[in-house]
Amino acid sequence: MKHHFGDHLDRTGDYWTIVPNIERYFRGLPADMENKSAVKILTINKHQEHWTQVLDLPNLEELTLHDPNKEQVQAVRRLSHLKRLRLSFFRATDIEFIGDLTDLEELVLEYVSGFSDLTPLSKLPKLKSVHFENLRRVSSFDGLRGCDSLRYLHIDGTLDWNQPIENFEFLRELPKLEVFSLGFVTNKTEYPALLPVLHLQNLSKIRVGRNTFSTREYAFLQAALPNVAGASFDLCWAYNGKYEFLGKRAGFVKIDNPTASERCGEFTSMFEKMKEEAVRLIESYREG
Repeated sequence: MKHHFGDHLDRTGDYWTIVPNIERYFRGLPADMENKSAVKILTINKHQEHWTQVLDLPNLEELTLHDPNKEQVQAVRRLSHLKRLRLSFFRATDIEFIGDLTDLEELVLEYVSGFSDLTPLSKLPKLKSVHFENLRRVSSFDGLRGCDSLRYLHIDGTLDWNQPIENFEFLRELPKLEVFSLGFVTNKTEYPALLPVLHLQNLSKIRVGRNTFSTREYAFLQAALPNVAGASFDLCWAYNGKYEFLGKRAGFVKIDNPTASERCGEFTSMFEKMKEEAVRLIESYREG
């Protein structure tokens, strides 16, 4: 499913200054630029004949490569002064070129396929915000280990494809992470998959869909992150004529069902027991 170019970046705080998706089309490259030193934001694609001018822009801070060719992508490594990069609709065997962008602070990868190793990102000492969307060959996010400056991380698929996540162990080595956001993803790890969130001492916000994890994982999140925004959920969510229970395949009951109140009460009781189990697990983990 193609991107609709809505702006899904959390623009509260100072995480993102990159232009909204739709604005990429208004930042095109003219055939001849009279004042190259004034250009700070630019979009190029494989159809532009004069794209090499981008290499002569001394004050360029932000670049969008929208459906680029390989030559354009490889040339980016010469722009070591870039602060913001968006790469969309490209098949790459690797992303080694990004490792040369040592001033990079914000990175958006959308519909980038072919590669599986995120390790080059650990070479970026100033990287603070990352948005991943539809990375078809990626399932391990261990390449993020060592991204000591990372404060914002969003991982997403699309409506018709969930981004697989092998495990969440990489979170242990993201000491400054403040926002952790998940969209359409598939968790590949058994409970407690989210145990590594206990290492996120600076986490202030988490965003997770209601049907991404098992109910036990949500109980764990509430027990582990009592003061983190987004870690609390409605257990019985009234939607479209029914109460949907929290968790993947947790079920539902129709609102007009005579036993609806009782069923919701039973689910709430079960959830509280799961939280108690999670508290014991967390205490044991911290003691050990």
